[in-house]
Amino acid sequence: MKRVLLFILTNLAVVLVLGIILNIVFALTGIHSRSYAGLLILASVFGFGGAFISLLMSKWMAKRSVGAQVITQPRNSEEHWLLSTVQAQASAAGIGMPEVAIYHSAEVNAFATGASKNNSLVAVSSGLLNSMTREEAEAVLAHEVSHIANGDMVTLTLIQGVVNTFVIFLARVVAGIIANVGNNSDDERPAMGGLAYMATVFVLELVFGMLASVVVMWFSRQREYRADAGSAQLVGRQKMIAALQRLDRGSESELEGSIAAFGINGRSSFSELFMSHPPIAKRIEALRNL
Repeated sequence: MKRVLLFILTNLAVVLVLGIILNIVFALTGIHSRSYAGLLILASVFGFGGAFISLLMSKWMAKRSVGAQVITQPRNSEEHWLLSTVQAQASAAGIGMPEVAIYHSAEVNAFATGASKNNSLVAVSSGLLNSMTREEAEAVLAHEVSHIANGDMVTLTLIQGVVNTFVIFLARVVAGIIANVGNNSDDERPAMGGLAYMATVFVLELVFGMLASVVVMWFSRQREYRADAGSAQLVGRQKMIAALQRLDRGSESELEGSIAAFGINGRSSFSELFMSHPPIAKRIEALRNL
């Protein structure tokens, strides 16, 4: 419930802010929102704007969604080990020291997020720390540090912005074509506030969004391979393979919809198209072939 409320409030704030910006753009340029140029501007502003605002808020959202507690002063040997390990890996990867957090959950899970390489967060679950050896946990941390060093959050945001833009734009163009079938009016485009038009847009955005997610998920799977390779470079290939094997024997988990957990197993080639992580067996095979 807490995570749902945070999601709704964040999206409401984004819509309000971008709506004001969009009105200013139209006022300054004189482009009417019913033109294709106006639609493309609207789609770009909401598509990229929403993606980047979400990126800027990613640490704040992630910490509150899972109740992560950032380690500022280590209280025990485990927290001291976590901080020193991430610090050493961040230095080796050439990035700023991320915030390091633990959140209480039985899930075997870890994630990294943040707006830039020098403004990031690495969080691990208590379940992961309790179920993995130090060497395996070290490989998981190196995997997340590699995500940050590779700039995966920013790149994914850019891709999501492009995808959002085309989904919003195409949904309205196609809805306009559908609404104009049998329309004898001289106006080639219907009023954008019509209920039928908006209902059609809503359905098309769902359909196009599902199709576009295949592209985003493909990139996400590629970045997992790169992060696995980065972990192998930082701590050794065998440690990363051991961590994946441990995960394969344990439970599968996921952080929040599109914010994926450390690993997800696939059941079929079709279902893999919509997965943010490759099957663990393929990840292990890729590491062995390095």
